[in-house]
Amino acid sequence: MLRFIKHNFDTIDGVAIYPIVALLTFFAIFILMLFLVFKMKRKHIDEISKLPLEDDNNLNNENYE
Repeated sequence: MLRFIKHNFDTIDGVAIYPIVALLTFFAIFILMLFLVFKMKRKHIDEISKLPLEDDNNLNNENYE
């Protein structure tokens, strides 16, 4: 099965560019996300870190007040 797939990809012209484009896209998104995480304010990080521990009732009450 792998030999069949490899043979088909070898016959396509310019197929070697796809892994390079995928790597560059992943790297660019990774760097962007890293930048956004380091740019976040400490207060926002504390708020979102407590979300899984809060009760649903407390969240509903805060939204309606």
